[in-house]
Order: sequence, then structure tokens, then C-alpha cells
Amino acid sequence: MTSPAKHPLELWGGLECSIVRVGDAYRDQFQETGHYERPTDLDAVADLGIRTLRYPVLWEAVSPESPEIQDFGWHDERLAQLKALGIEPVIGLMHHGSGPRYTDLLDRNLPELLAAHALRVADRYPHVRRFTPINEPLTTARFSALYGFWYPHSTDMRDFCRAVVNQCRATMLCMRAIRTVNPAAELVQTEDMGKTFSTARLKYQADYENERRWLSLDLLFGRVGNDHPWHRILMDHGIEQAELEELERDAVPPAIVGINYYLTSERFLDHRKEYWPEWQQAGGNGRHHYADLEAVRVHLPAEDTGLEHRLREVWGRYGTKIAVTEAHLGCSRDEQLRWLSEIWQTAKRLRNDHIDITAVTIWSMFGSTDWNSLLRRREGSYEAGAFDVRGRSPQPTALASAAAAICRDGDFDHPILDRPGWWRRPERFHRPRDRPKKAEPADRCALVVAAEDAPLLTLQTVLDLRGMDCTAIRLAALPGTDAARHVSLSSERQTWAIILLLGGDPDPSMDMVRAHARQLDLPLLLFSRTVGPHPLHHQTSPPLLISSCRIYPPIAGAGGRAGATDDGTAKAMSTHRELRASCLEDLFHLGLDLLLDSGGSRYLPAYAA
Repeated sequence: MTSPAKHPLELWGGLECSIVRVGDAYRDQFQETGHYERPTDLDAVADLGIRTLRYPVLWEAVSPESPEIQDFGWHDERLAQLKALGIEPVIGLMHHGSGPRYTDLLDRNLPELLAAHALRVADRYPHVRRFTPINEPLTTARFSALYGFWYPHSTDMRDFCRAVVNQCRATMLCMRAIRTVNPAAELVQTEDMGKTFSTARLKYQADYENERRWLSLDLLFGRVGNDHPWHRILMDHGIEQAELEELERDAVPPAIVGINYYLTSERFLDHRKEYWPEWQQAGGNGRHHYADLEAVRVHLPAEDTGLEHRLREVWGRYGTKIAVTEAHLGCSRDEQLRWLSEIWQTAKRLRNDHIDITAVTIWSMFGSTDWNSLLRRREGSYEAGAFDVRGRSPQPTALASAAAAICRDGDFDHPILDRPGWWRRPERFHRPRDRPKKAEPADRCALVVAAEDAPLLTLQTVLDLRGMDCTAIRLAALPGTDAARHVSLSSERQTWAIILLLGGDPDPSMDMVRAHARQLDLPLLLFSRTVGPHPLHHQTSPPLLISSCRIYPPIAGAGGRAGATDDGTAKAMSTHRELRASCLEDLFHLGLDLLLDSGGSRYLPAYAA
């Protein structure tokens, strides 16, 4: 076993790069997030201080029509740029793909075909040291050949076994080919790692899935011999003895085991389907039908769930250096910060226990599209990462600031970290046992100054949902002089930002609140019902203005979009933003995200009809 004391914990980066075949169409995340057209993305990564980046030279992109025809032109430019920037790539060759059209996961020739691509990549980029030939082979096999989500859309156990073994053989042959060029090349093998829990009646299914989760890594470590629980299963489903003997004899153990962990990675199976939401009742194995739930939303012992316990299991099984190779949460900025912080602190804590966690990877740095449906629906559902690409150019988010702080100082802090993420809060449960208690006041809070009660109540609901503490002051009933004194002495807790909700008429307290924020060097987020140019427009930099003839209040079933023009779009009168919202809550969510992203003054007018 290696020792973490010999190297510091690193922050790696990664770009969501999947090329996934769904039916006859391919979903290309670089195309959908615009990365192909933006070489400056890599400069932005380097500016954060990141020096290791998971980056693709995917087979489907280089040789889409024939294995004899390759186009490395785009990749040549990007790999040269990474080298000039001092960023070491971890090169991926297939990322949730089934290969180009002339092959697929069930093709017995796939391992040799991909190995030929690997050799061409190694020859072309001999300086590259680390490779992930296939990302998450077990997960890809499940989604493509067992659940039928991706091509070849099979739901057959024989096909699942073939897909797993094909990918593991391909990885073995790829590394063998790469090492003919670079004998020191390292395998960084990624895999989703969760755990399945269940009611007593479904324990047999949970045990089965918990053994299956190790299959791809066990094959690559050469551990699937005659006494392995899955040896007989694979043999019974069409895998040849010679294939398993080859994988055992010529194993290519990973130099780094890359663990991808999401809040949906851990599952809970319950035979009592009627207890749970209808959309989570679709589980079944031919013997029992059951609800398949995110374990995080079920009452389970804390000592059994969470990333720390999964990493301890991986270390105990393999004793090999570990990296968290995907740390991403599709959620609001505050929850994304909490998620990254929890993973980073978990890695540091495990290193103190002499478990060799070498890196944490901030994933989907330029976001991802439609992963909420596993790419099966084209809805343009975008999740931002360290950068948000929905404007004219990528804008750094709060995660970018956190990443820069980690690279510079080894850690980061933010007032919203005083509260835990939603996955640690009692309101997460589908079936709460008790009425959730009001959270204890955080040490640091936002100060909300409101001219009217109605928008204040809506904002407080949004802040509660996001786990953001605040002290609220209503200025409407207070004279200006008393207001000034009240704001100055408003909170015994540390204020980290001021949110100002103005009414429709000019408010003499506005300048006082702004002066208070400026004096204490606090970021200020200002919402106003004024439509059109506002007196503060020329005083805020950079301004964010949402023009609207109507914004719908928070009532059930209300339609429309905040900041909507006649064609239904929302326009930000700044040089870099075009935004959408559907109601008052959406506008508040948007403003809070921007407040966390910039830390400076933001002005969003017309927050009510």
C-alpha cells in the first residue's frame, strides 16, 4: 500500500465529454456545451491553478466513419495547448460510448479496435503519461446492455456480461499497446461506486448488486478466478474461460482507482412500493417488483452511507492509490460549494487515516446538458460547473473561486458552508419521521432589507430551501434615521452579504443601505420593482438588469417568465448575460446564484408585477 504523506492532495479538473449513442443519434457533450469552439476554456482552467485535467481523445471523435481514417487536427491543437499551459492530461479514449458506428459494446472485435486507436494516440502524444481508456465500464455496461438506456439498448444478462468483459479486455489491450510507446504509462481507472441497501425481503438483491459493483475493477486487477462469485455467472452467460484466464494472467492493475460518487450512487430497495412516489416504483428483477430509491432520501444509519465509507471500502479491497475523479452536483451554487467542500474535507480526513487519496476532481467544469435524463431526452437542461457557458462567453461561478482557493491555499471557505448540504438536512427525506426542526442560526448570515412583506416572505422561502440563513429587516414602517441605526446594529452575527428588496417608489433608505454595504465591504444584491433604467444603473459594475413588463408572483400554476419580452425570452441588459426565469422564486434563485458567483454588487429590477 502507498502512503499519502509522500504527496499533497491535489485538485484535478475534468470536462464532461461523453459521446453517447442513443438510437441512431450521438450525443456529444463538447458540441452541446460549445467546448469545441473555445480554446480559451483551457486557459481559464489553467488560470485557476489546476495542473491535472481529465481530457478526451475519444475514438468516436477521431475515427467516426472508419478505423483507417483519423482526424486528430482539433486534438493536436488542444494537447499542444495543455502542454504549453503546464497541465498534465489524463486521456480518455471512450466515455460512456459504444464506439463508432462500425462497432459496439457487444462486438467481439471491439477490444482490438479500441487498442489500435490507443496505439495511434500514444504514438501521436508520447508525452502523455496517464490514460483512462474507458470511463466507468461497469456503469456503461449497465446503462447500455442491462437497462437499455443507451446503444445497443439491450436488457439481456448475456449482453451485459459481454459488454463488461469486452470493455475490460479493451482496457487491458489499450494499456499493453500504449506501453509499447511509453512503458511508464499509468492506468487511471474510473468507476461509479455506490452501495445498495434494502428491506429484509430484498436483501438477496442488495447483496447481488453490492457484489456486482466490484466486477470491472476486480477483472482489471486480475481477481476473477475460479473462486470469484462472478466467475460462474460470467461463464453461464457466454463468457469463455480463455477470456477470464487472459484477464487474470495479463492483468493491468490501475495505478490509481478513480471513484465517481454521486448522491444517486447509493440506492434503497423497498418491496413496499405504495410507500413511495410513483415515479420511483419501477424497480424489479423478475422475482419481485420494488421501489428503487435514492438512499439519501431514506432513513439509514449514517455509519453506512456516504462517500467516506465507499472510499474506505475501496481502499480496504485494493490498497491502491485513489482519486475522486468526478465531484459534481447539479444544483444551486450554494449546494455545489457544500458538495465540493464535503468531498475535499473527506479526502483530507481519510489521508489523516493513512488512506492514500491523491486527488479530488472538480467535474463538468464547463457544465453538462441533459444528464438529468441520462441523455435520453433532448431538453437542453443545462447544469453549470466551475463555469457557466450560457452567455456570450463562459462566466466563472462560485465553484471557480473555490477551485482557485484550493489550488492556492489548499482549502476554501464561504459563509454558506456554515449550514450542511440538503443531503444532510432533515427535509431531504421522502417520509420524515418527525417534523423537521428549525435549523440553528448560522454564525454568518445574509442581511435582508425589505420595503414590503410579500416579496420578503417569498425570498425567505427561497433562502430556507437553499439552507441560507438570514436576518430580515422591514424598512417600510421605519423612519429613515431609525432605519440607518437599525441596519448598522441589525445582527449580532457576522453579516456576509446584504440583499435589498425595494418597493415601487424611491426609498430614501436605499443610499444608506448601499453606504453600509460599501463601508463594510459587503456584496450587495438589489431587487427593485422599477422597470427600465434605474438610478443605480450607472453606479453598479458590472450591472445585471432584467427588463420586464410583468413577473408572475409565486402562485401555483402561474405561467410566464421573469424578464420576459414579447417573444418569451428574458434579456439582461449587460454585455454578457441572457437569462430566463418563470416566477418570482426563479428570479430570487438567479440573483442568489449571481451573488455567490461574483461576490460583488448586483442589481435585478422588476421583481414583481
